[in-house]
Amino acid sequence: MNTNDGGHHDAAVDALASREYERAGNRYTRGGRRVLADPRPDRDPFEPDEKGWIGQGLQQLLAATVAYRAAGRDGRATQRAVEGLAAARDFETVLDEPGQTACLAEFVADFRVAGGLDGAEAAYDDAAERYAAAGDAVDSPQALATTPLFEAAAATVKQVARGQADGEIAIKWEDLHGSDPSRPGEFLAHRARFKKQRFPGLVERAVDDGHLAAPRGTTEYNNETHQCPHCGSTHVNWAGTGILCLRCSRPTAEK
Repeated sequence: MNTNDGGHHDAAVDALASREYERAGNRYTRGGRRVLADPRPDRDPFEPDEKGWIGQGLQQLLAATVAYRAAGRDGRATQRAVEGLAAARDFETVLDEPGQTACLAEFVADFRVAGGLDGAEAAYDDAAERYAAAGDAVDSPQALATTPLFEAAAATVKQVARGQADGEIAIKWEDLHGSDPSRPGEFLAHRARFKKQRFPGLVERAVDDGHLAAPRGTTEYNNETHQCPHCGSTHVNWAGTGILCLRCSRPTAEK
């Protein structure tokens, strides 16, 4: 993380590794609120920001929503989704760089999916329309898509998906974005259309399985010193404060 979240994100990942999903949701919530209040020492969240650092706060609230659903705490998931919706809409009056309000609309749709709320399809359609409308004002959609706001909006769908893909990267850049960056509006609108198709099913399966994977950090295959005591894998993922199994996200042990 590149924002001042007080260590809550790493603590949330540690809780995911221990299969303590409610605790993970609590720590993601605390981290998200802290980032939204004070994203960086030099950044007022209520001032325009071409990078959109508050996105990492929204992402933690979104991850919290899914974690609560995986824990069977649907009421708290609903509350967190509503909180995230309100925050994303509020920041539409602040983040005014081309494409940023469309990304916030994408977050709105994500929160509706994660919380099991109505209106997700229409919200994704709205985000796609906003991207298309902003296209002429976007000089480089690739550069925009690598800013903290846009990367944060892509993080949770990738995290949920990898838990259903043996820990591998299940959603790649080319899946999430359009194929022609010379058409910025369509290039970015593909994000919303892709999520509209995939995110609801991914979330529902995570809820049914009662499992949310850790996000993918630095990874290594066939590590010589660590092995998962649960599934036997030697493929590792440095995430949170420890070394996790790449496959099942549980803590590894030294051989």
